Order: sequence, then C-alpha cells, then structure tokens
Amino acid sequence: MIGVPLLFVGAVLLVNGMGGLGRVEPRSMAVLNFMVGGLALVASLLQFIRAVKPADFMVVAAFFLFAFTYLYVAVSIWFDLDMNGFGWFCFFVALTTVPFSIDRFQHDDPRFGTFWLIWGVLWYLFYLANVPQKDFGKALPYTVIGVGVFTCWIPGLLILTDNW
Repeated sequence: MIGVPLLFVGAVLLVNGMGGLGRVEPRSMAVLNFMVGGLALVASLLQFIRAVKPADFMVVAAFFLFAFTYLYVAVSIWFDLDMNGFGWFCFFVALTTVPFSIDRFQHDDPRFGTFWLIWGVLWYLFYLANVPQKDFGKALPYTVIGVGVFTCWIPGLLILTDNW
C-alpha cells in the first residue's frame, strides 16, 4: 500500500517545489496539498482501524505525519495564514524522523531508514525557513523537488510495479 501515498507525495513535492520557484500559483498548489493530505489521512485512518501490534501503529503515525504536513500547508496557503506554526510542526516532525529512521534500520530496511533521514532534513529546512525565516533562495524549492522525485515518486512507482 505504501506505493500509492509515496507516488502522490512525490507529486505534491514536485508541485510545491515549483510553487517555491514561482511557477505555480499558491492557491493552486494548496488544492493538491488538500488532495494528497486527504489521501494520506484516509490511508492513516484505514491503517489505524486495522492496526494490532506496535509496528502497525508506527505505520499509522508515519502516515499521519505526512497527512498533517500537507493539510497544514493547504489550510495555511488557502487562508493566507502565517507559516510560523507550520514551521514549529516541521521541527517536531524532523525530530520524530530520527526514531523512525532507527526503527527502519533495525528492521533491515536501509532504504527507508535513509529516506526518513532525508525527509527529516527536509522538514528541518521547512522549520528554518518558517520560524527563524532563513532564506535559502532557490535551493529549498529544488531540494523539495529532488526529495520528491528520488525518495517518493520513483520508489512509489517501483513499489507499485513490484520492482522495489
């Protein structure tokens, strides 16, 4: 099931990166964030209902981190809200990715262990961009696109085509 959300997270990161480069109008960007956040929320709730053991709840928590990220972005853009709160949420998520990464490495999944570290760095960059308001110029949007393509879109396609 992870291939489906990864594919769409790749899409939203591509669009968000293009938005950061000024190539996508913010409210248009918000629409895809609503859709991907909604998809991740539904997937999270379905996983939550089916969860039995602690490892199942790790998957649920991971899905919720992504769902709330994209829903927070969507609502903030749509209603033209200050992104400071989003930045602090990203700080929380960046810290949370460390135990998720360790868990994946401990369960012989070095690819996702590495992805969690990369995603954690990206969330931390969002914290830096929105709380202390560090200006990364075009580096942050290009990083968003790269992370989306190489840790979400391509792996999602490979998982869905059973080539992972």
